[in-house]
Amino acid sequence: MNLRKRHQRVSAEVHTSAMNDIMFFLLLFFLIASTVTNPNVIKLLLPKSSSGQAVSKKTISVTISQDLKYTVNNKPVKVGDMQNTLMGFKKLATELTIVLSVDRTVAIQNVVQVMDIAQKLNIKLVLATEPKG
Repeated sequence: MNLRKRHQRVSAEVHTSAMNDIMFFLLLFFLIASTVTNPNVIKLLLPKSSSGQAVSKKTISVTISQDLKYTVNNKPVKVGDMQNTLMGFKKLATELTIVLSVDRTVAIQNVVQVMDIAQKLNIKLVLATEPKG
């Protein structure tokens, strides 16, 4: 005869299936919230005018060919005359942008010369490229 009392032990269990769902929703919320707070936006500096008149914008095309021939708006220009030519365009327009198209075989030093001239004259410069495809 067994006179000992049986002790029934109560097992402690934690059900974590609901916690997994909560953690997933929190992770999803923070991922969405982080993309909204730091969007990849291009900031534009738009011109302002107190008189309400439109500000003129002008684009000049400067090209450097493979044989180092410089053109400004399809007119041949010598490198030494480039600064005077661009200065003449600068006087005509209040906001000026140079679109620089360069052959891919041209040395970078020739490109930097035009960039230096644009920097001295305080003209914005954009380097033209072809889309990959």
